Parts: sequence; structure tokens; C-alpha cells
Amino acid sequence: MADKDKNHESLTPGTGTQTLVRPDSETKKPLLYKVIILNDDFTPRDFVVHVLVRFFSKDETAANRLMLEVHHQGAGLAGTFTYEVAETKTYQVNNYARQHQFPLKCVMEAE
Repeated sequence: MADKDKNHESLTPGTGTQTLVRPDSETKKPLLYKVIILNDDFTPRDFVVHVLVRFFSKDETAANRLMLEVHHQGAGLAGTFTYEVAETKTYQVNNYARQHQFPLKCVMEAE
């Protein structure tokens, strides 16, 4: 008789499966940030090219082109990334330049 009581309880109205409905929501695209290399009068051009290849995965030709843009215009766009990636790359470049005793600076700004 204990088995019948268990079965009876599971068939009680109102204890059936409920369907959960998710509210409609759009996934927002993350804000993007520009990472900009700034010109200075002391960092060698070869070091800037090396930084662009190492931290921004530029090939030699693209890195040289960007280095010349930085040299002639005072700044150049190294890339556009999500906040966390842009922050990390900015930190890595500034730290790497400091370790090699160059004043090269990299900044990030909202797009």
C-alpha cells in the first residue's frame, strides 16, 4: 500500500512539469577600445617595429608602415580590442618599453 501512496502523490494535479520561458533579450556587443602608439624622440624605430610584431601580431611590412605613421604623425593605431585586451596590451607594451629603458608609450581610448 505504500507504493500506491507514492504513485498517488506524483499524479496529484498541479505537480506536473512546468515550462520556463526566457525573456527575449539581445546580447550587447562589447565596447571597443583603440590602442594607440605615441611617438617620442628617443625610442629607436627598430624597437617600435619589434613591439608591433611581438604584441600586435603585425608582419614586418605592416609594422614598418605603422612605425612611419607614428613617426610622422605623432601617433598610430596599433589595433582595436575589447577593454580587457586593450588594457592588457597597453600595459604589456609600456612595461616592455620601460624594461628596455625606452620612453615608448601606448595608450587606449574608447572608440
